Amino acid sequence: MAEISRRSFLKAGVTAACSVAATSSVARAAKAMEKGEPIATMLDISKCIGCEECVYACKEINAVKQPEPKKPFPNMYPPRVPVQDWSDKRDEIDRLTPYSWLYIQSATVKVFGKEQELTIPRRCMHCVNPPCVKLCPWGAAQQLDNGISIIDSDICLGGSKCNKVCPWDIPQRQTGVGLYLDIMPAFVGNGVMYKCDRCYDKIAEGELPACITACPENVQTIGPRDEIIEQAHKLAKETNGYIYGETENGGTNTIYVSPVPFEHINKAIEKGKGKPHFDKVKNMMALGNNLALAMLIAPIAGAAAAFGKFYKTTKGENE
Repeated sequence: MAEISRRSFLKAGVTAACSVAATSSVARAAKAMEKGEPIATMLDISKCIGCEECVYACKEINAVKQPEPKKPFPNMYPPRVPVQDWSDKRDEIDRLTPYSWLYIQSATVKVFGKEQELTIPRRCMHCVNPPCVKLCPWGAAQQLDNGISIIDSDICLGGSKCNKVCPWDIPQRQTGVGLYLDIMPAFVGNGVMYKCDRCYDKIAEGELPACITACPENVQTIGPRDEIIEQAHKLAKETNGYIYGETENGGTNTIYVSPVPFEHINKAIEKGKGKPHFDKVKNMMALGNNLALAMLIAPIAGAAAAFGKFYKTTKGENE
């Protein structure tokens, strides 16, 4: 009850304190969408207090999108694609999972000579030129006109190509859901991949992502990417800070500003599966082999996506 009361109190405070900022953010995002410009967010790490309100808001708003697997799972042959089942660990929030698309990473570092713990919201980076989209063989990963990358769970086969080509290993698989169960459950994919979709449906309706509206500290600022980059540089200059995401992997639509160098943060955070790093990242889609592969995949992915949508529509009409 104490935890619920604390969260209810915080939410009430957020609504009152952030209304003006939210209105201006919505206006900037709407302006970018009208112009067909990419939308980006800036996260001021120095403001984050690690309260996890954004985490709970994300889980709550996206509950209807999260997987409900069928058990027992079909056996894969050959067993090259491992079962990944998070359905009994839905409440786990210390890493990215198919049920937790956002989590708080922590790092103990020295800020202006004093030891301090930084808390950092981590989710999909929403790359400007996302390899997960360009290299998905089934066309399930897509990039919207506003720069948001999403995975269509209706046609994803869970092959995890998106995870393998993502520099941060963001997308996570849940076995026992998706199209593969209807097509070739023993041979295809073994599930569906999940990640942050930036509340694209809320943005399309002129609303802010849930993680932004829930934050009591205004950690995130959303708007046209060029404006967000400008604001990030201004903030970094004012605070002698550092920027991450502007150029990593050719640029992302998630921009972090930190009071300490990101290489220091990268050394201090816990990394591994579902726990993204803050290392330097080359532009994956500038590599010749990936460019060539993307050109080969594009027509196949388009046809696969069309088949997947047709199959789901036909199945729905027959049920």
